[in-house]
Amino acid sequence: MPNEEPNSTAPTEQKREGDRRLPAFISQNIKPIVVEWEEFARTLTPTSDGMTPLALRDHIRQILQFIVADIQSDQTPKEETIKSKGKKVRTKTSTAAEVHAALRLSGGFNIGQMVSEYRALRASVIKLWRRTIPLMDEKDFDDLTRFNEAIDQAMTESVTYYTDEVLRSKDLFIGILGHDLRSPVQAITLSAELMPRLGSLNERQEMLAGGMFDSARRIGGLIDNLMDVTRARFGGSLPIVRSAMNFGYVAHQLVDEMRAAHPLRTIKLDVPPGDLEGEWDKARIGQVFSNLLGNAIQYGFKDGSIDVGVTCDGDAVTLMINNQGVPIPPEKIGTIFNPLTRAPATTDQHASMNLGLGLYITHEIVVAHNGTIQVSSSEQQGTTFTVRFPRFNSEPALDPV
Repeated sequence: MPNEEPNSTAPTEQKREGDRRLPAFISQNIKPIVVEWEEFARTLTPTSDGMTPLALRDHIRQILQFIVADIQSDQTPKEETIKSKGKKVRTKTSTAAEVHAALRLSGGFNIGQMVSEYRALRASVIKLWRRTIPLMDEKDFDDLTRFNEAIDQAMTESVTYYTDEVLRSKDLFIGILGHDLRSPVQAITLSAELMPRLGSLNERQEMLAGGMFDSARRIGGLIDNLMDVTRARFGGSLPIVRSAMNFGYVAHQLVDEMRAAHPLRTIKLDVPPGDLEGEWDKARIGQVFSNLLGNAIQYGFKDGSIDVGVTCDGDAVTLMINNQGVPIPPEKIGTIFNPLTRAPATTDQHASMNLGLGLYITHEIVVAHNGTIQVSSSEQQGTTFTVRFPRFNSEPALDPV
């Protein structure tokens, strides 16, 4: 019978040992953890203003249940390595962290606020737990490591879901721009073109019709630019479709079009004889010409010429566009290709309508062709954009800008 006493106390000691462990602590202290979560979520103003306690808590209990289960689950060294790299295989069903992300997104929380909730949760649980244990043993450190892994896993799921939903919203935005806005703009453009053909117009009517056509065309260009910027900012580089083309022939064609659109400006083109064949996206190259020539016309002196040159140096074709005008300040050179950045203001009435997207899009097109673009500007030499396009698809070049 003396052997029965140790056996009778063993379950009690095991229970006491189990209660001090982190998973048990979380399960037994859900209420204070949830209270701290809610209090922190309340500080995420202005989004949290007016939210109910239930909305602020939003799936915290389910997230804590996931964390407890994850800590208690068996994990091989290989599984630990996979999880530490964020490559844990997920199930097809939505997790609590993904549902939390969906509700926070619909509630107006930004991604930084959502991530801060996980940081606060991590600090809160560790702080409350450490108050209950004077010293940590090896098992406690293992639990703490597993706890951090579980928090990181939940946060990764939330961030991934949030960003995926934002990208889907981006696609919807592009669709609206591409269809719902473009269609009425095209109708306005066609109407302005048809008005002179339907009968004679007096001078004022012709002026109004011309103004409608120019305005509709600028709106159409702005829609194209916004679509390209949206693709570039959210989806990486701009898509290009390469096909065989002669760069010199395209240069002549595009410069002639710009001359027709701006008959009062002098645009000189120098295309020396030589092999200018290669594979580029003709439509995108047209955007580069249009943006750089448009920039030169807008910011160059009205009585000065715009010089366009095309040269070949074996593996690539180089385009140079120069105009005389107010030089770009040195401190602006480094940001000239950033979106929503404009050159110094001019007296052009349309300058104030320019969102500063053209040079950003130009830069993205050049990068998509694995090319480089540089700009220099001074009172003596004017402003020169130098663009180098590799003839064929190759490894990306280092962009000096």
